[in-house]
Amino acid sequence: MASVEPPATRDLARALAASRPGSTVPHTVVVLPSYSVEPRLLAHFGPRIATLEHRQLLTVLRLARLPGAEMVFVTSERPTERVMAYYLSFVERGLRDGVRSRFHVVEVPDRTSRSVTVKLLERPDLLEVVRSMTRGRLAFIEPWNVTQPEMEVARVLGLPLAGTPASLWPLGFKSNGRRLMREAGVPVAPGCEDVRSVDEVVAAVEAIRQERPAAVGAVVKLDDSATGIGNRVFRFADVPHPTRLRAAVESLGPDYLSGLASGAVVEELLTGPEVSSPSVQGDITPGRRVDVIATHEQVHDGTDRQAYLGCRFPASRDYRSDLTAYGASVGQLLADRGALGRFGVDFAATRTSSSRWRLHGLEINLRRSGTSHPLSLLHNLTTGHYDRASGTWSMPDGSRRCYSATDNLLDPAWRGRAESDVIEAVERAGLSFDTHRGVGTVLHMLNGLASSGLVGLTTIGRSAAQAQRLHDATVAAIRGGSRMLGPSGSMSDGRIDA
Repeated sequence: MASVEPPATRDLARALAASRPGSTVPHTVVVLPSYSVEPRLLAHFGPRIATLEHRQLLTVLRLARLPGAEMVFVTSERPTERVMAYYLSFVERGLRDGVRSRFHVVEVPDRTSRSVTVKLLERPDLLEVVRSMTRGRLAFIEPWNVTQPEMEVARVLGLPLAGTPASLWPLGFKSNGRRLMREAGVPVAPGCEDVRSVDEVVAAVEAIRQERPAAVGAVVKLDDSATGIGNRVFRFADVPHPTRLRAAVESLGPDYLSGLASGAVVEELLTGPEVSSPSVQGDITPGRRVDVIATHEQVHDGTDRQAYLGCRFPASRDYRSDLTAYGASVGQLLADRGALGRFGVDFAATRTSSSRWRLHGLEINLRRSGTSHPLSLLHNLTTGHYDRASGTWSMPDGSRRCYSATDNLLDPAWRGRAESDVIEAVERAGLSFDTHRGVGTVLHMLNGLASSGLVGLTTIGRSAAQAQRLHDATVAAIRGGSRMLGPSGSMSDGRIDA
């Protein structure tokens, strides 16, 4: 007997089909930038939670290609009219008023370090506002991630969620991710899963020391963590014997050790003459089809490169096709288990002067990530498409587009700096995105200036080198250098060469 899809799955499939570019079907997208993560991570980001929410503010640009769509953006901090005008400047002039009239903000005025979803559930009046905007319309919720609070919002609103059900969230934990990647045929970094105590950490690190004589250290990663916050590195030169290692693990403190009790992995710290951090992104449809949609090079900083700073698209051509194949294999296993929507797989790539690149699977993300909003910009600001065979973004004229993006351009001296000041600095330097040439800079997370002196940006170029030159010039302009890009990316007259 043929299986019958549940109504929620059918409704989501219909809503997602209505939300494909060019569709004129009336529908509503409820954008829920639900940074619903474990308390340690929320505490780490503190006042930046509202800034992280504004990464998804870029979805307003999608409305230019969806004349039948309305969008409801839920946030704990309403974007200013200056920021809205800035984003609308990238929309064709004749469409701007229509886009603005179909974009609705529901502000949950609460600056505590909690997910906006939890805040929304405490406000039945605002839930009713969202319900009134979706009642009688084809609609769905587009979350950043899905945990139990997002499921409850969906239940209250009676709308389908475009994301993996909360019951499957543990599939993205570090230990489960390693197991699933191995099942998919993805090589993983040497190490072990389900480490839950100081004794087990010491044993796992010592096993790597014995089995991998050339290894320089090991990294402990809490199962339910992200952006490197739950990672701790132990270099063998610093802990030359088990007694010293044990003392170092115990010194991590009660907060970290309590997280360890819930599970962790211990892996070899991958190093070498050349190391990179590529990733692959995909989507799983309600019909369980897996689409690989991008590969990236992730940019890391901090101690032993564990902290995420930004990304570049696309990943190196040396292993782009391997990333695509691995992403499709992992995605199919996730789909078979009931996962839905966006997912990503992070890797480490290593090589020596005499060897080819070797990929090592690190973790699975069942959510959107720092690569999601720059990728959406590429989709919404250019008329190209993702060429799966080459792993590149191809334009109608045969040219290609690449980008460099960061969420972490930070200077405490910028705290309280006006959004208009930064926008105008980029515009004066001639670096703003040119909709005709499909090249230039788009700023995001502009509300981060007020709280912490933080802003994000994405620079789109015809090549990776041009995207990077635009990035460097934009940073210089914001810092006051106001250098300008001339033909072929040289610094001169302010024109962005297309």
